[in-house]
Amino acid sequence: MTKGKAAVLLIVEDDREMRSLLCDEFCGTGYQLREARDGDEAFLAVLQSVPDLILTDLRMPAGGDDYISRLRTVAPSCPIVVITGFGDPALKAQVLKAGANAYFDKPVRVADLKHCVQQLLDHEPGADS
Repeated sequence: MTKGKAAVLLIVEDDREMRSLLCDEFCGTGYQLREARDGDEAFLAVLQSVPDLILTDLRMPAGGDDYISRLRTVAPSCPIVVITGFGDPALKAQVLKAGANAYFDKPVRVADLKHCVQQLLDHEPGADS
């Protein structure tokens, strides 16, 4: 992330109300928000310009763990945070193996989600931690 420039978050969610809620929660936090309605739209958005972080649903059109793998091929160092209402321990392991940095089951505690996003954005690759 470039210093002095707002981090770009790509919010990917097929449910319009949930996408709106997530955008509302992250609006006013200093991030620049971009939206996608499904996995294909997200993939095209990332091809155009890699965001600083991707916050994505999993179960949606063109979603799933192979979608995470596809995102990872075009954005190898971009943090990916997955939220899903249809998770279980096996799916969580699969998604993390596919390249997600964090995984949350719905309903998600927004404070935990915001903390995770901030932690991932604060960690710059190659920086001493």
